[in-house]
Amino acid sequence: MAKYTPPEQSKAMQVVDIVFLVIAVFAALWLPLKAGWAGASKSIDKIDNPTWETLGQTPAMAEQWVKLGFADAAAAHDVIRNHFHYDVDWLQLVIMAAVVIGYFVFLFRASDVEYREVISEKFDGK
Repeated sequence: MAKYTPPEQSKAMQVVDIVFLVIAVFAALWLPLKAGWAGASKSIDKIDNPTWETLGQTPAMAEQWVKLGFADAAAAHDVIRNHFHYDVDWLQLVIMAAVVIGYFVFLFRASDVEYREVISEKFDGK
């Protein structure tokens, strides 16, 4: 039985693979931020004339805010009231699910073809 030797990839194609992966990772991290699909909340829930009590802070919590450098409730207002607002865009969710499922279908099909080639090469005629 002949020992299986996988096909070798040239150095140039390895460089192409690396460049492609770097671009893909960059796009996956940068594109959602630029498109506004991810990131910090876009608005702050304002309270006029905030006090520690209206911000929902106990005296112990207020003391810790002061230790962090926020002298009063007004200074800490933006940090405390900056909440994430989760809104689900169902169209984008369905598109993302279709892309991920499509990728895995492609991956399994390509792997299946390669697997069958290796089995055929190794055990053909037996």
